[in-house]
Amino acid sequence: MGRLPLEICMKIFCLLDYHHLAVAQQVCRKWKLVASDNVLWSNLFKERWGEDHSAFYAPIGSKSWKDVYEVQDRCDRIGVGLKIIREGIDYYLVHQGEKQRHLGSRKIQKKGTGHSCHSEIDFNGESSLAEERSCRGILDKILFFIGDLEVASAEAKRTRVI
Repeated sequence: MGRLPLEICMKIFCLLDYHHLAVAQQVCRKWKLVASDNVLWSNLFKERWGEDHSAFYAPIGSKSWKDVYEVQDRCDRIGVGLKIIREGIDYYLVHQGEKQRHLGSRKIQKKGTGHSCHSEIDFNGESSLAEERSCRGILDKILFFIGDLEVASAEAKRTRVI
């Protein structure tokens, strides 16, 4: 696919859904450039939410259609209120589908270190483990607990009968 003209690549990428398009962006620089095209994400947005929504949610300023698509998708999945979500090992504070703040990460300690296997908060920075532990307060623990609770209860919320 490296030798294909850009127009052919665009036609191929037009056949992908949003999930596969996001994965394609991680393959190489050329695919990232092609899969980030505003026209592709605009078409995906229009297919999923319709022409009326696309006119209302059209990107403003430096935002791209991909950014608008991600925000709208997050709103559909978790709602528009203030939430703590987990994506992989990272926790974020989200309001109206927009990530407001990165709260931290969790990494699992390996069993071979002689310590018990438990989760640690991974703060950005080059401080020692002792300093990281001293920085952790009750608020960090509460935020991670709420995030875990939110993730664990997401399936129950979807299947709840009203």
